[in-house]
Amino acid sequence: MTDPSAPAASQPVLPPVPQPEPPVTRRQRREQETARARQAKAGRNLPAAITVGLLLLGGALVGLIWFPVVLAILVIALLLLGVTETAQAISRRGLDIPRVPLWAGAVAMPLGAFAGGVEALVLALLGTILLVLVWSVVEDLPAQGESVMASAFIVLWVPFLLSFAIALLGQEQGNLMVACMLFMVVSNDTFGYIVGASFGKHPMAPKISPKKSWEGFAGSVAGSVLVGTAAVHLFLDHPWWVGSLLGLLTVASATAGDFAESMVKRELNIKDMGSMLPGHGGAMDRLDSLVFSAPVAYMVFGLPFV
Repeated sequence: MTDPSAPAASQPVLPPVPQPEPPVTRRQRREQETARARQAKAGRNLPAAITVGLLLLGGALVGLIWFPVVLAILVIALLLLGVTETAQAISRRGLDIPRVPLWAGAVAMPLGAFAGGVEALVLALLGTILLVLVWSVVEDLPAQGESVMASAFIVLWVPFLLSFAIALLGQEQGNLMVACMLFMVVSNDTFGYIVGASFGKHPMAPKISPKKSWEGFAGSVAGSVLVGTAAVHLFLDHPWWVGSLLGLLTVASATAGDFAESMVKRELNIKDMGSMLPGHGGAMDRLDSLVFSAPVAYMVFGLPFV
């Protein structure tokens, strides 16, 4: 017989019954599949990429129209991020890249370009490379030759090329010229991503940038030429063909910049240069189109017949 005073045997604890998830409707499934397909084609988060691009453009326009110090701070901050990200990416290959000379150049070159034009920009470039040489000797860096060459590449690629936009800013109606350039670059990126994500099927260079399609390139041409034609005529009162020409050259230079960064990332075996800007990766993933477009805009606006 069972002793009534004995404690009752513990009942086994059954795991909670999982509640069934609400069924996904056919419409929701289609929307999810479409979103995944668009992100896969674009190679990035398209809404975040467009949002970040528009925010950066808005900050630049505030500096161009009302507060130039805002534009100066924005450019220098992006250059500091860009050289730092690139140096970190190269350092992963075991090469020691000194940061201080790069930071000094990222500040000196845009300031020199604004104060003294291209001549001061070139002097700041030479001074930065000299500082890199002295720094590598004083710090006794390993593989000094490779380190100096990599540092010179970073200096030329990022702050030197982009500082042409600041040199353009110092000219008469320079703020409007820079604004037109930014409109065209953003139009190139935005229309290219939208059209490429929606219709892209034929890659331009599968081994370099498999996500960039000819359909997206056509969207970039259409968007940049249309926006450039309207902006240059309305803001600067130049003939319409000047804006069309600059729009075409902007697409060519921006595409070259995108391919150049893709080749660097493939050489370093990385997906993004950094992770500071949602939808774009790092600062260089945002600046890749600008670095080649800035000197192109400087040269076109400086033509005697423009």
